[in-house]
Amino acid sequence: MLIITRRPGERIVLGDDIVVTVMEISGQTARIGIAAPRELPVYREEIWEAVKAENQAAAAVDPESLPQVPPAPAD
Repeated sequence: MLIITRRPGERIVLGDDIVVTVMEISGQTARIGIAAPRELPVYREEIWEAVKAENQAAAAVDPESLPQVPPAPAD
């Protein structure tokens, strides 16, 4: 892990197209801004963990246990 000290207004650049800016520091809380391409998802860690858990739960469902939808009537 790389540890970097930054002050409000200072930035960290990741690759060619991601910039992390320290917006403000208040007590033990830091507000940061992240500029990244729209196609790159950016999540808070707790949200990312919830998304992963939900995806794993959905993948573990047996398709045979789901209710069967009858076919639509033919015209």
